Amino acid sequence: MKIAITQATPQEDTLIAKHFYHMWRDIGVPDDAIDPNWLEITLQFMEQARRDLFYKAFVAEVDGSVVGSVSCQLYSGLYPNVLIPHYRKYGYIWGVYVEPAYRRQGIAKQLTSTTVNYLKAVGCTQVILNASPLGKPVYEQLGFSSSNAMHLDL
Repeated sequence: MKIAITQATPQEDTLIAKHFYHMWRDIGVPDDAIDPNWLEITLQFMEQARRDLFYKAFVAEVDGSVVGSVSCQLYSGLYPNVLIPHYRKYGYIWGVYVEPAYRRQGIAKQLTSTTVNYLKAVGCTQVILNASPLGKPVYEQLGFSSSNAMHLDL
């Protein structure tokens, strides 16, 4: 099986948004917990991130069919960024998705590596992502480590 990782075009945004939706469903989020306007919300976010945050998406193709995708962008942060980019410029990877029939074949790893290389090329000093339990071993193999982020369910 030959896997080709290519930069996605804006014409593939809807497919990438659908992958993002399926990612949430696959990790157990119930359909009624997802906003019914998820497609419009995701497409608008991608458009804004493309304009303002160096957004890029990449797709994995096998035999001419897209079987996976990933998105990445500059991380805009949760608080004012007062540090100079040379010291701290975060990239963020989101929406890593591979269709079930193609999982466990290294596709997510290739997609993630491609985004890491892109974020490094635009000057990022660190990459952040949120891992599902199934994705965590993939990211650890690529050198990602757990952070000091802490969570409190309310």
